[in-house]
Amino acid sequence: MTKSILKKRWAWVLTGSGHFFTETIDLVNKLKEVDLFVSKAAEEVLVMYKKKGKISKDVKIYQDNSASSASVGKFYKGAYHTVVMAPTSSNTVAKCVYGISDSLATNIFAQSGKCKVDCIFFPCDTAPELKTMAPSGLVDVFPREIDLENVEKLKKFSLTNVVTSFKKLKKAIIERDKCLKKSCS
Repeated sequence: MTKSILKKRWAWVLTGSGHFFTETIDLVNKLKEVDLFVSKAAEEVLVMYKKKGKISKDVKIYQDNSASSASVGKFYKGAYHTVVMAPTSSNTVAKCVYGISDSLATNIFAQSGKCKVDCIFFPCDTAPELKTMAPSGLVDVFPREIDLENVEKLKKFSLTNVVTSFKKLKKAIIERDKCLKKSCS
């Protein structure tokens, strides 16, 4: 394994989706060498789920507090081996599909593509009917056709592994971690 891969980190992006949110925070906390990028909407979700204090102290947190998303410059310095966009709101998916990079989350996706960094992307709207845990309990969700179409378009992006369930997200992260340990790129 090359030293450069060992020094690189995971870049994890939280957006305004609450879909599998607490489970996602648990996954983030289990990873080594991870930077957490929190959109403005994700900050609100963190408060709703009362999980803000439960993010590991080993995780470096970047908040969406600059118009130019200056922290994305780390991609050009080769700081990351993988971006994880999870969970991802339909708003973020749509912006990513259409090349709009006007927030921390969408800028990270754009820069990861420009810097050829692998991305694992978990959209919240992946089926015509879903059940998801809201702060008040389990709710039924019926994604719009446009949301489902955007997920399909996202699957065509290079270096982007779109996963459609939390189980698949966990599996993709485990597989990527094993690949990195074997010096895969």
